Formats: sequence, C-alpha cells, structure tokens
Amino acid sequence: MRNFVNSGDLVLVAIPCFNEEEHIADILENLLAEGDEIRVRIVVADGGSTDRTRAIVEKFANQDGRVLLLDNPRRVQSVAVNEVVRVHGQDARFLLRVDAHAEYPRCYCEHLLAVRAATDADSVVVSMHTKGKSCFQRAAAAAQNSLLGNGGSSHRNTTRDRWVDHGHHALMTLAAFKAVGGYDESFSHNEDAELDARLTEQGYRIFLTGEVPIVYYPRRNPVALFRQYFNIGRGRARNLLKHRRGAKLRHFVLAVVAPAILLLLLAPFVRAFALPALAWTLLCIGYGITLGVRLADPCAAASGLAAMMTQAGWSFGFWAEIVERFGQRAKPLVTHARKRFALLSNRGQIAP
Repeated sequence: MRNFVNSGDLVLVAIPCFNEEEHIADILENLLAEGDEIRVRIVVADGGSTDRTRAIVEKFANQDGRVLLLDNPRRVQSVAVNEVVRVHGQDARFLLRVDAHAEYPRCYCEHLLAVRAATDADSVVVSMHTKGKSCFQRAAAAAQNSLLGNGGSSHRNTTRDRWVDHGHHALMTLAAFKAVGGYDESFSHNEDAELDARLTEQGYRIFLTGEVPIVYYPRRNPVALFRQYFNIGRGRARNLLKHRRGAKLRHFVLAVVAPAILLLLLAPFVRAFALPALAWTLLCIGYGITLGVRLADPCAAASGLAAMMTQAGWSFGFWAEIVERFGQRAKPLVTHARKRFALLSNRGQIAP
C-alpha cells in the first residue's frame, strides 16, 4: 500500500466538531500514527464545544504542530470544512473529511491514498457501519445497518469497490473540491450528497471502497434521533429541488410516511384512514423484532421503534422543506395579486 503514497503531497484533514470529548482523542491519535511518509495537517473546526473537546485538541496541538484548532461559530459542517480549506488549504493536494462522531480503521488515510492512486478517482468515499453502546443506540444501530433503516443505500451496507454517484465523504482532491465551489453553506445537512451531485455533473469521478468502513455512533435518545433525521430530510428535499435529480425509490417511500401519519387525524371520521399508518407501524415493529432475534440482542428488538423515529423525522423534514420553499416562491405572487386587487379597487373596477 505504501508504494502508492506520494510523500510530497500534503493531506489536509478537516474535522468538524462539537462536544466530542468521548471520541476526539482517539481520532487524533489514529491520524497522527499514519506514518512519516504521509504529510498531514489536521484541523479541528470546533463549533464552540462546552465539554473537554477544545482542551483535548489544544493539548494535542501543543504537542504536535500538525494539529490545529479553528473556530466554527456557525456550527455548520459545510461551513467548517470550507473554512478549513480557505484558511489552511493553500498548499495541500488532498482533503480528508473526518467525522468526529465515529471510529476509523488504522492506516485509514494511507489506504485512501492508495485507492485514489490506483483508480485516479477525484473523490474516494467509504461505507459506514453503525454501532451502539447504550441500549437505545444498539436499537438505532441495528435499524440503520438494515434495509429498514438505510433503504439499501450503497455506502450504508457491506459493499464492493465500485464507481458511484454518492458515498460517505472521505478523501477528495482539493482541485476538484475547489473547482465546484466546495460545500454549499446553505446546507446544514445532506451537504455531501449535494456536493457529489455537482461533482458528477461536471465530470468528476467518485469511487466507493468497501475495504475501510468507518464505525458511526447514532444519537443517544429518540428526540435527538428524530431531530437529526428531520434535518436530513430537509437537506434531501433542498438537494432535489436544487438539482432536479438524484431521487431514489427509498426517498419516495420515506416521503409517504408523514402523510400516512397525518391521515390519523381523520381516522375518527373514516377508519380506513388509519390503515396506512397501522401497516407502517406493524411492518417496522415486526421487522425490528426479527432483527433482534437474528442478532440475539434484546435491545436490537426495539430497532423497529428507532426506525420509526428516523423515518418519521426524515419524512416530516422533507415535507417541511418542500412547503417552506414553495411558500417562499408563492409569496411574491400573492403580494402582487393583493397589490393588483387594491389598485383595481381604487379605480372602481371591482365592486366593494
């Protein structure tokens, strides 16, 4: 693998971060142990952590000049990575995006560089496996690792190496990143898929490697999980409205969840309106129990309930963005119509 690494190329590592004292030290130690033949500059873009995260990063920075701390007052990941590139990326060839809420395999950067050299890809993305520590996290992880939770997404499953149109962001050439303008900072979620849409539109190639999957830890409680997926759903809707492409079957399936739940409001008048939500509930709970038995984990048996939180959050977020965006577009038309009506009334062309 080392034969593929060019020791003269600087890898800029961007780590958006907020309150990650549990994981940040392990991530930094792992990256710093990559080897002397890889030049790295590791920048933690912190969104104002209130735990020990900043103190941990500052300790690393004082001990190793390759680690830097950068403030990210907007607390948005797309903004964080763009700012890292603007401030510290002038002499770097590659950008490595690292999620602070995850675990990474040894020699992660080295392997990604090897894959990029072998494929000449503009972006190398990775698959992601979810793991939980608490009982609820284990339930959420079981859901997210299954068809119930990821809908067959290529980078959320065990996968073979292949060319794709999207994956979990890892290594990218800074030339490609800058050529398409970096992340769209109006996206707080789903910014990676939005950037991949622009990369593929402009002819850049994305390669998914399944050999170095990362381990991701889900949110610790149902409210946080629902909120996360609500924002992800909003981001996906914004992405679809912006690019008019990239919709998958799983997106359409998720989109019907919120309307099915809202139909429950009419169920007291027409009982049949309760059937879609009832069928969805039974499917999720039944699938979750099956997963629990298959994994021999009582906590995983609640994965159906965790999946319902993610699916409902995604669906309501998706429609919230759709309604808001079309409301914004309709507002000028409504304002114009009101002004026109007032003008005609003043002229006496409309009877009071």
